[in-house]
Amino acid sequence: MMQPRMDHTKVNPEAMQTMLKLEGFISRSGLDRTLYELIKIRASQLNGCAFCLDMHTRELRAMGESEQRVHLIAVWREVPFFTEKERAVLELTEALVRIGDAGVPQELYERVRKHVDEADFVTVIMAVNAINGWNRLAIATGMVPEARVTV
Repeated sequence: MMQPRMDHTKVNPEAMQTMLKLEGFISRSGLDRTLYELIKIRASQLNGCAFCLDMHTRELRAMGESEQRVHLIAVWREVPFFTEKERAVLELTEALVRIGDAGVPQELYERVRKHVDEADFVTVIMAVNAINGWNRLAIATGMVPEARVTV
């Protein structure tokens, strides 16, 4: 079981500020908040980051998302509960997390571009980059979700 190894915010605050600047850019970009949370959750599932997965599923629920959609993000291809735009962006998220497997095929690029312009395409890439960075930071430093079990 993972144990916290350090408080990265204290040992290297400049690194934390850099990550927060990227988050600020994404927040100001106009990227739909629900879409960004879907990106964060799917990337965190693929990367195996319990801390981020816990955080972002709670955030999406707090935004009013249905339990059904939250629970089925991992199998988005198999259910009809995601829009065509969300499906395209989730597929792009998977391709970017696993970039070494097949890159980003042209047909995927074109499918995503049906829903976003060039600037938003770059923003989505930066959103995936951000959560990949957070996942790696959380996993490497041993961040774990808070216990929320009540008896």
